[in-house]
Amino acid sequence: MLVNHGVPAAPQRRLRCSLASPLQGIPQCVRRCTHLTGPHDILTGMFRNLTLIASPTSPYARKVRIVMSEKRIECELQMTDVWSPDTTISQFNPLGKVPCLIMDDGGAVFDSRVIVEYLDTLTPVGHLIPASGRQRVEVRTWEALADGIVDALVTVRLEHAQRPSTHRLQPWIDRHLGKATAGLQAASTALEDRAWCNGERFTLADIALGVSLSYLDFRFPEITWRSEHPNLARHYEKLAARPSFAETVPPGV
Repeated sequence: MLVNHGVPAAPQRRLRCSLASPLQGIPQCVRRCTHLTGPHDILTGMFRNLTLIASPTSPYARKVRIVMSEKRIECELQMTDVWSPDTTISQFNPLGKVPCLIMDDGGAVFDSRVIVEYLDTLTPVGHLIPASGRQRVEVRTWEALADGIVDALVTVRLEHAQRPSTHRLQPWIDRHLGKATAGLQAASTALEDRAWCNGERFTLADIALGVSLSYLDFRFPEITWRSEHPNLARHYEKLAARPSFAETVPPGV
């Protein structure tokens, strides 16, 4: 679904950051998502009128930003706090969530899975999703697993952040922590000792898994996933060294 809100394209390309106090670590300006220095600069320059609305701490937005970096797709980056009463995110995504991609014609695309699939079609640089068949299904299943781990962890995070301790539902928390634990075990079992999650090269599967493991470190440092899944720990260290991961680390990490 491509949503067009009838807003002229040019002002959207010049969206300004409106940052609330939780985001003070981000510069008060619109920034470029990537620095184009390779041979594909001319090609990717075609897409520089894209705008990505994101949050610096959102794992879903980070997945999109990593894809953009790997694909050398340039865009304007607008940071917002979706919990702030001043946020304008609902003008572009009626669900009030990030990430949200604004196109040069004013159309809005949302949900990280939809956005990354679209981005992978824009340039031939580093295809991250196989075109068809079993390989494609496996990469998308890896993404669903990693996103599911994040979904469970975000639910627990919101339970702690949005409810006073006297109103928290421990069975609900335990249920979602159990989902995250089961997801990590499934990822570890599937990865085994392979170099990459799927096939013989880096794909969206690795990005999604790396983002979920990073979110564990960011919000749940007490969970000892490295000692329980050393193969995931080795894989994450390799991913974290990539520029696309290093340049999108949440503030304060």
